[in-house]
Amino acid sequence: MSEDWTDTPQRPIDSGFGHGSTAADVIEGIDLAGKNAIVTGGYSGLGLETVRALVSAGAEVTVPARRPDHAKAVIADAGLARAVQVEPMDLADQDSVKGFASRYLDEHPNLEILINNAAIMASPEQRVGTGWEAQFATNHLGHYSLVNALWPALAAAADARVVSLSSTGHKLSPIRFDDINFATGYEKWRAYGQAKTANSLFAVELDRRGRASGVRAFAVHPGGIMTELQRHLPKEEMVAAGWMDAEGTVREGFKTPQQGAATSVWAATSPALAGKGGVYCEDCDIARPTDKGSPLARYQGVDAHAVDKEAAAKLWELSADLTALNAFG
Repeated sequence: MSEDWTDTPQRPIDSGFGHGSTAADVIEGIDLAGKNAIVTGGYSGLGLETVRALVSAGAEVTVPARRPDHAKAVIADAGLARAVQVEPMDLADQDSVKGFASRYLDEHPNLEILINNAAIMASPEQRVGTGWEAQFATNHLGHYSLVNALWPALAAAADARVVSLSSTGHKLSPIRFDDINFATGYEKWRAYGQAKTANSLFAVELDRRGRASGVRAFAVHPGGIMTELQRHLPKEEMVAAGWMDAEGTVREGFKTPQQGAATSVWAATSPALAGKGGVYCEDCDIARPTDKGSPLARYQGVDAHAVDKEAAAKLWELSADLTALNAFG
């Protein structure tokens, strides 16, 4: 199945694609007929463009949605209803995640592609579940449980990929194992950073555990894109961050949703990644480790704490304890 079982180097492989590539570009010529895919958050922004690309290649796609009626309307307006099934699921609710997975397994013996796309960003302090910080619980624990609950279908596919969307937000915080739920001193950007680091570490450990079953995992930075993800941010904060000017014009360098979806689709489908996994990707290639001396260090590359194997294993065990789910237990 894979060319070897060695760890994949965290360095580019000269994919032939880049910052400006679109999801349509990277999936051209790829045949997904007969394959099943799930895309969380697949009804807005780059999630919708990810679904559009997978459908164009012949995949049957399921979109679990917290607002299923809204999702169905968006999917229908996009002309994708024939190939896309919408099912209710709330990533912040562990029972909802497990319920969706159970229903999915009843109808789908195999799952070839799972893209953990949905997220919340820089949200006001909120607690879910048993007091979990909402960004960590939604962005990481919800997807952790989803993957583990769906493991039988992923393993049965014999050649499956799991793609988890991280971001350069990972550079804002490692995992705070001593106060993972921000019991004191909540700060929305550090909480987001921890959640995005968790998404990357999850790919590292899932790939280690899953590769013997033919399941490979990747973390992806999609790039800067203006989508509903920014819904918690006032315009003034985005202007101050340099994301847009006072008139609302987005700065050069931000991607379109079609470009933002490209790295997820590439990681999920590219033949160039056969036998590889457990790496952080950006701009449709495997990313380099962050060059701390570069003026672009905040925006390019992956920081060591987001691909640290010991931290990844520790996070997995913590997540298993919190959710009472571990497909490898």
